[in-house]
Amino acid sequence: MGEETIEQKIEQKKEQMTDHKSAAEKPSPELLEKYEYLTGYLASLKSVAVAFSSGVDSTFLLFAAKQALGENMIAVTASSCSFPKRELNEAKKYCEENHVRHFICASEELEIEGFSHNPKNRCYLCKRELFEKIRIIAREQKISEIVEGSNLDDNGDYRPGLKAVAELGIKSPLRTCGFTKKEIRILSKYLGVPTWNKQSFACLSSRFPYGETISEEKLGMVDKAEQLLLDMGFHQLRVRIHGTIARIELMPEEFSAFMKEKIRMKVYREFKNYGFTYVTLDIMGYRTGSMNETLSQSELNYENE
Repeated sequence: MGEETIEQKIEQKKEQMTDHKSAAEKPSPELLEKYEYLTGYLASLKSVAVAFSSGVDSTFLLFAAKQALGENMIAVTASSCSFPKRELNEAKKYCEENHVRHFICASEELEIEGFSHNPKNRCYLCKRELFEKIRIIAREQKISEIVEGSNLDDNGDYRPGLKAVAELGIKSPLRTCGFTKKEIRILSKYLGVPTWNKQSFACLSSRFPYGETISEEKLGMVDKAEQLLLDMGFHQLRVRIHGTIARIELMPEEFSAFMKEKIRMKVYREFKNYGFTYVTLDIMGYRTGSMNETLSQSELNYENE
């Protein structure tokens, strides 16, 4: 047989990724019981508006809310330049296929005072503005509660957006019921939720170092760069932007595939076309919140209070 293509090798690596191997596990009786508790909790809220990004957590939450509440729930998705069109399209498609009432909320973060300067509380500013807009839609649709999809794993990182969630009285059912990301993936596969093995995603503004100006042009550069890598078959990734330098984070098991000359040169040429002057590969690989590594412990503690 001929040599495997780069796409075939990457696909094999994706299947071997530890995080997704866990999703092949059958849910334990305790986990199934926890899911029943979740649907019971959602039913007790009477009606909900789900902040829906089409990601792993919010899709699982939306699925559970649909089971628990039927027509007494809606999905609301933000539309902005920091939210890739592919994610918005996936959100629309899921709601259409599953007969969920879906509302698109125009939420242009760059219009929020101070946001474009990328302060350390950027996520707080964004979440507060977004949930205030979702609240207006919920009231118009006579929905009693707003829910969002953060889970227990989100408690261990710098998440100033959770401060806005608490201040506005937004419910976090997955945290309340004690779900981890691993458990969400396991149950999603078991229940047939299509995002069970989808890569984790965060808004494109999280690709900028704190204090560096966020612009629509640079958001577009990051979006095109990440889409290229996804189209090439890489799975879990980030393209961090430092001025006009691209710092690519991939899973370490995908490094060897990336380092093939044909792949490297294609990435380099395309990234240069997008506006990057230099293209680098982060030897530490993909990890969530790598921009938070510059923050001191006192800053982390203050903003998470």
